[in-house]
Amino acid sequence: MLNLADVFISFGDPAVSGVTNQLSALAKIAVRQVSIDSRQVRRGDLFVALPGEKVDGHLYVGHSFGRGAIAALTHQDVSLEVIPNAVVVDMRPGLFGGCLSEFTYHEGTPLIIRVENTLTALQCLAAYWRSKFTKLKCIGITGSVGKTTTKELIAQVLGTRFNVLKNEGNQNNEIGVPLTLLNLRPEHEVAVIEMGMYQRGEIALFASLAQPQIGVVTMVAPVHLERLGTIENIAAAKAELVEAIPENGIVVLNDDDDRVRNMASLTHARVITYGLTPRADVWADDIASFGLDGISFKLHQGDEVFPMRVPLLGRHSVHTALRAAVVSRVEGLGWEQILEGFLLPVPQLRLTVAGGPHQSLVLDDTYNASEESTIAALNLLSEINDGPHIAVLGDMFELGDAEESAHRNVGCRAGLVARDVVAVGERAKWIAEEATACSSNKANVYHVSDNVAAIALLKDIIKEKSVILVKGSRGMRMEEVVSGLAEMAEQV
Repeated sequence: MLNLADVFISFGDPAVSGVTNQLSALAKIAVRQVSIDSRQVRRGDLFVALPGEKVDGHLYVGHSFGRGAIAALTHQDVSLEVIPNAVVVDMRPGLFGGCLSEFTYHEGTPLIIRVENTLTALQCLAAYWRSKFTKLKCIGITGSVGKTTTKELIAQVLGTRFNVLKNEGNQNNEIGVPLTLLNLRPEHEVAVIEMGMYQRGEIALFASLAQPQIGVVTMVAPVHLERLGTIENIAAAKAELVEAIPENGIVVLNDDDDRVRNMASLTHARVITYGLTPRADVWADDIASFGLDGISFKLHQGDEVFPMRVPLLGRHSVHTALRAAVVSRVEGLGWEQILEGFLLPVPQLRLTVAGGPHQSLVLDDTYNASEESTIAALNLLSEINDGPHIAVLGDMFELGDAEESAHRNVGCRAGLVARDVVAVGERAKWIAEEATACSSNKANVYHVSDNVAAIALLKDIIKEKSVILVKGSRGMRMEEVVSGLAEMAEQV
C-alpha cells in the first residue's frame, strides 16, 4: 500500500535519500487513498490541492484535514490557523535542503508537503507507484470514438480470468489517469487504461505514467479539431500511444481506418489489425443487429471461424467486440471464455435506454457527440422497430473547419431514418436544413434554440409509443431533454 515515504521518494530529489531514518518512519504511515475532493476525503487519505476553473483545492486543505487526511500536497501557501500543529515540508527545487530531517513525524500530525506544481507531483507519484508493479500487464486505449466502451468490454472479458483495474467513469485525462494508477494494489494483474486527449503530448504523458505493453487505437475522427487544427494532428496525437509501446509489446490497430492502419510504421512492436475485410488479421462478417438485443457476427482469424453474439448496441459495435477479442486472445483467453465474457451485460455504456411518454423508448446518448458517433446512433435508431423514430440532435462542438459539413452529414442521415427531427442549437440549423433536403419520406423537421423549447415541442409531437434518440455535445446538456421526457412519462 502507498505510504508517506513513497510520496517523498516519488519526487526524485536526491536529498530525500539522505534522510533514511525519517523515511523509515514515514514508510510506516499508510495512505488509504489519494483524493482531489475534500468532500470525499476519509481518514488516512492524501489530499492533493489542485487549482480548477471554478474551485481551487487550496481553499479546502483545512477541510481535508478536518475529515481525516494525514497529508496534503500544495503549491500555494495555505492558512495554518485552522490546521493546528501542522508541519510544512517544502519540496520545491532548491528549497528542500535538509528540512525533511529537521522534524520528527508523529502519527496524527497534519503534514503539508509544498511542491512546485501539485498536478505534476500527482503524476510523478502515479508513475512511481506504477513502477512498483513489475508484473502488471497494462493495456492503453485511445481513439476519437469508442474508447470507453472498448475499455469496459476489454476489462469485462479479461475479468473472467484476471483481477482487473480500469478507469472509472471519465477518468481518462491528466488527473484521472494518475488517480486510476494510484488505485493499483498487489492483487491487480491487469490494468486497462483509457487515454483521452485534448492536445499533443498528452497521450505520450499518460503512456509514460502507465507504461502499457499493449496499445489499442479505435479510430481517428475530427473530434477536438478546433484545438488541434487538422485531422493529421489528431492522428499524430493518437499515434503517441503506438510510439510508446515497447518492442516486445503489441499494437492493436483498426484496419478499416487508413490513418490508424498507417500507424503500424511507427512501432517496432508486433501489430495486430482488426476490421471488416479479410485484409485484417482478425475480421468479422455476417453482421446482424437485433436493436436493443445486441448484435451477432462471424469472427475470422486465419482459417478459424467463430460465431459471436454480443449485447452491444448497433452494427458499429462489432469493432468494439473485435478489439476486445484481439486483446483477450493476446492475454491467453480461449474463444469460449471470450464469448462467455461477451455475453455478460457491459456496464457504463455511453448510450443507455430510458423511459418516455406513452411507453416510448428513449436512447439516451447525451454524454457527447461527434459526426461519427451521431451517425452510428442514428443507425441504431433505424434498427429498432418499436414505433416511429424521433431524433433530437444538439450542436456538436470542437469540429473546426469540419463544423458545417459534419452537421450537414448528420442531418442528412437523420432525415433518412427519423419521422421527426428536432435540431437544437445554433449549429443545428445545418442539421435541420440537410434533414429537410435529404428526407425521402418528408420527415417533420424542427429547429429550436434550446432544450426548453425542444421539450415543449416534444410534448406536442409524441402522441404514441415512439423510439427517441437524444444526442449532442456535452456542453448542450441534452440530458435535460431526457429528464423532460421522463417527466412527461409520469404525467401521461
